[in-house]
Amino acid sequence: MPSSTPCLCGSERPYSNCCGQYLTELNIAPTAEALMRSRYVAYCNGNVDYLVATRHSSTRRFDDRINLVKSVKTTVWEALTVLNTRQGRQNNRTGYVEFMAVHSQPNWGQLHERSRFIKENGRWFYVDGEMLPPILPKRNQACWCGSGKKFKHCHG
Repeated sequence: MPSSTPCLCGSERPYSNCCGQYLTELNIAPTAEALMRSRYVAYCNGNVDYLVATRHSSTRRFDDRINLVKSVKTTVWEALTVLNTRQGRQNNRTGYVEFMAVHSQPNWGQLHERSRFIKENGRWFYVDGEMLPPILPKRNQACWCGSGKKFKHCHG
């Protein structure tokens, strides 16, 4: 991805000044939110190595790599919205990030999750996530998929 391209995480910052610096291992994510955003970009780009490396060792499974390869090949992510963060700053040891991610393949849908992170030896790791109910806009609000249509005319 060109370094001046806007980052896929939705920050509107250039990729090289945002998640690119973590995915290329120039720097480590300083906060739980930065790690969550970079993991989203890794899903978009199919960077399975980064996804495995940033998952906490206590929750890694023998089939993680196989499942991640399958996921990144079949899912097209369209947009990320960070809804809430709790703790997860540079001086914290734990953090939570609630987000909504929209996908268009295998079909249109959303993932609404509250992810849990832990910091060990100065590095943040994804531990697990609690799936939350989909966020549904009111009928006359913009659809969550980013189409620009009102929800009632799109996925409502």
